[in-house]
Amino acid sequence: MNLLHRHIFWSVLTTCLASVGLFAAVLILGNALKDMIGFVMAGQIGIDTFGYLMALLVPYVAAYALPMGVLLGVLLVLGRLSAQHEITAMRAAGMSLTYIARPVLILGVFGAVVALAVNFEFMPRARTAYKNILADAVQANPLSFIVPKTFVRDFPNIVLYVDEKEGAVLRDVWFWRLDHENRVREFGRAQSGELHFDEENASLDVVLRGVSAEARNDKDPEDYSKMLGTTSVGELPLSFRVDDIFNRRQSRQKFAWMTFAELVVAKEQFRTAGDAGKLLSASMAMNEKASSALAVLAFALMAIPLGVRVSRKETSANLGVALLLVMSYYFLTVIVSWLEAKPALRPDLLMWCPALLFLGVGVWMFTRLDRA
Repeated sequence: MNLLHRHIFWSVLTTCLASVGLFAAVLILGNALKDMIGFVMAGQIGIDTFGYLMALLVPYVAAYALPMGVLLGVLLVLGRLSAQHEITAMRAAGMSLTYIARPVLILGVFGAVVALAVNFEFMPRARTAYKNILADAVQANPLSFIVPKTFVRDFPNIVLYVDEKEGAVLRDVWFWRLDHENRVREFGRAQSGELHFDEENASLDVVLRGVSAEARNDKDPEDYSKMLGTTSVGELPLSFRVDDIFNRRQSRQKFAWMTFAELVVAKEQFRTAGDAGKLLSASMAMNEKASSALAVLAFALMAIPLGVRVSRKETSANLGVALLLVMSYYFLTVIVSWLEAKPALRPDLLMWCPALLFLGVGVWMFTRLDRA
């Protein structure tokens, strides 16, 4: 690698790392506020556990920060080189765009390999450990299981929301009873409530007081014209086994949080059991992980002609372009995920379409500019 290539390589690498770090920091902060701030305020996790959980968030957010960081890093470096006419000088010296962009393409391939490792190994292991540590911290103090101003969805067939909590005393409690299809069949509100932990039976008991509830038709709870009326009661006891709550949490492990080996085993089990629905879901997760790694290379390739053509040194302008492209990519991915209910369309294979589309557009733009 000659001096020019080394200069471009290290410039792009350091800028990409800084961009990935920026996006990762924003995503880590968002996840920490969403998942942990309530537990910290309730005293369920200590500072050391909080720091370890923050570290476990790094591989999780890296799966999303890598594509965005690589795209922004390449845009910033090549945009600056183009704005300062360095690209023009290189091409005037007889260098092709392919020759100039060789370090960027190498970094794009390297980034795709790193993304594969993160998506299939580091992120699933870190995410599983993250959820298990949070669950253990909460299970060690069952009375602090309910966090105020948070929808608690871990109880079987019921959702709770508590506006205020002082120790075991609850105020302004909302609850929704669900049927087997997760449709609301009863909605209610209590003025106050109280938590009790029964050590002998390992159950979490919630006693609601001043309850006003609205019942719906069991056969068609979504038809509001068939309301069964509103009732008021002085007390409403609810009891949940702690083991059931945490077994329910553990059974929710998403396919996206499985390693490559776990996905292969899961797919084989579903294939043997004839469970076509879960087999499709596992296959979609596997293809999404692989295609998002390819998207890193696609973004790097697309950023080369964009950076040269746009010729902007402003960070804000390049940041806007990067966010627009990444949002478009994830929007297409979400659209494909909606097709999971139509297995005949093979949505697991369609998961490759967004990455292949961006890669194709990048090749077309790169070729046109190289010939110009």
